[in-house]
Amino acid sequence: MITLENILVKKKDKTILSVPHFSLSKGSTCGIMGPNGAGKSTLLKTLSFLERPSSGTITFQGAEITGSVSLETRRHFAVALQQSLLLDTSVYQNVALGLKLRNRPKREIRERVEFWLQTFSISHLSKKNALQLSGGEAQRVNLARAMVLGPKVLFLDEPFSALDFPTKSKLIKDLKDIINKTETTTVLISHDLMEIKYFTENLAILIDGQIKQYGATADVLSNPNAETAAFIGEWNKMLY
Repeated sequence: MITLENILVKKKDKTILSVPHFSLSKGSTCGIMGPNGAGKSTLLKTLSFLERPSSGTITFQGAEITGSVSLETRRHFAVALQQSLLLDTSVYQNVALGLKLRNRPKREIRERVEFWLQTFSISHLSKKNALQLSGGEAQRVNLARAMVLGPKVLFLDEPFSALDFPTKSKLIKDLKDIINKTETTTVLISHDLMEIKYFTENLAILIDGQIKQYGATADVLSNPNAETAAFIGEWNKMLY
């Protein structure tokens, strides 16, 4: 789906990201873990064409992307962040916004919004002001707003981190079921190893702007190299 080759991101002569090769398969779920400041968000922004690398090549569905990224290409992606950033209007209007900006027919907007409200179990909140929602409700609206656009690739930047455990567990399970049914290629940044284990098929460990290990999640965690083992060990210390 997306391939990076010899990607370098530099800011003020400082190397933020250096990736010789990274490939994201169609329909896969990929986790990205690493310490704070490792470059995880920069990698996500590079993959989603929200940030242009200083050098290197990016291909999307086999086509090399050069110069400015077309609106048509950008429409294949959706991003959900830790903060839902909902607008001061109804839940329905928040979910419908992207479709309205794309000038979709009113009937199509209504059908798609109602479908995704039902899918995320928030139909009963349709008329409620989005700023009056709980954290879990707001994140469900945030994800429905992303999925209603029918993205080929969904990027998630710690969308569950601010939620309590029961709310988080239910949302992750529901979202995983949705991703499996829609076969949406998904990238998840998370600091939570439990989220990564449950949600992702593949895992990239990013340290100091470099991918130190990448492969099937179970393989990476059961056969970590020295740098991955050290990182996971520090994570376990913080947790326990």
